[in-house]
Amino acid sequence: MASLRYTMEMCDLIKSSILRLNELLPLKARQSGHIPALQALHRMVITSLVMHGRPPTRAEVAARVGGQQIDAALALLGNDDLIVLSPDRRDVLGAYPVTSEATPHILDVNGHTIHAMCALDALAIAPLFDCEVHIRSHCRMTGEAIVIRQKGERLVDAHPVTTRVGVRWQRPSGDSAAHSLCVEMVFLKDDDVAVQWHGSDLRSHTVYTLEQAGEFSAGYFRPLL
Repeated sequence: MASLRYTMEMCDLIKSSILRLNELLPLKARQSGHIPALQALHRMVITSLVMHGRPPTRAEVAARVGGQQIDAALALLGNDDLIVLSPDRRDVLGAYPVTSEATPHILDVNGHTIHAMCALDALAIAPLFDCEVHIRSHCRMTGEAIVIRQKGERLVDAHPVTTRVGVRWQRPSGDSAAHSLCVEMVFLKDDDVAVQWHGSDLRSHTVYTLEQAGEFSAGYFRPLL
């Protein structure tokens, strides 16, 4: 009975977290507002980063939307913060949950090294693409190295085993959530450090186990693909 109650509480936590993040960063709603060709381009950006270790080239974008429409297509997705563009807005850098920009969260996947936008995003790739992922990051508070291995939906191992994911809920600012909201989704080495991080402010902070964070992130991103 206690196990069932725990499972139900975990499901409620995941559902409420997905709803809360969708209120702050409604990626699926934004994606659905675009024509099918742009929706497919958005999915292609995510897939290319995971499968090939890089964003699609302009030539690959042109093959999807037409050579005369490259900049317009990128601008439409970029303006909705579905993709992150280079400063000159000519090239794709990333699309949540992954990026070619350097972040604290390094992913070794499919023989390539890419980066996740945040700690939560880092845990999404293995279950979304049913692949093996090696995550290298660090604790936001102590700087201690954090290493996680996943295979599909399974957490293979983690060091430290007590690692948690912390989310500080805030509205994105500037041009991209990647440089605001995502910065406050972090790895924490254990529960004691997590308390130091949130300072008992549990209205605007949530701490997840790695298993909870993995389910949360996969549930949030899966509709995009």
